[in-house]
Amino acid sequence: MIHVCRKEHFNAAHKLWNPNWSEEKNVEVFGPCANVNWHGHNFELIVTVRGLPDPDTGFVVDLKELSTLIRKLIIDKVDHKNLNLDVEFMIGKMASCENLVLEFWKILKPEVDRIVSHGSLYKLTLYETPRNFVEYFGE
Repeated sequence: MIHVCRKEHFNAAHKLWNPNWSEEKNVEVFGPCANVNWHGHNFELIVTVRGLPDPDTGFVVDLKELSTLIRKLIIDKVDHKNLNLDVEFMIGKMASCENLVLEFWKILKPEVDRIVSHGSLYKLTLYETPRNFVEYFGE
């Protein structure tokens, strides 16, 4: 099995805040991420497709087509946005990296699998900072 990866970048702001908690509890649990005026990150999203090379192209996935798909379905919707307020698929959800990568998977999985004839979406890796990241392999 071959794993092919595409990295994309976006900038976004968010706030971690549970409206059912007091301000003190939010600050205790989320620290500076509960800043009332939001905070931002330079996110990196790595999309990994797993499969075998197509006999006609030699590709597991056409990286240009994959990049176009990621940009259209994800990056254009989150880049330079407030994840809590501006991103439709995040409304009403805690804007954590964990929830963000789950939503990305739901959007990308059927479309990536549609363009890959001998494989499928395997993993999403979302870097919030160079030291903090999450990985998701689907259900």
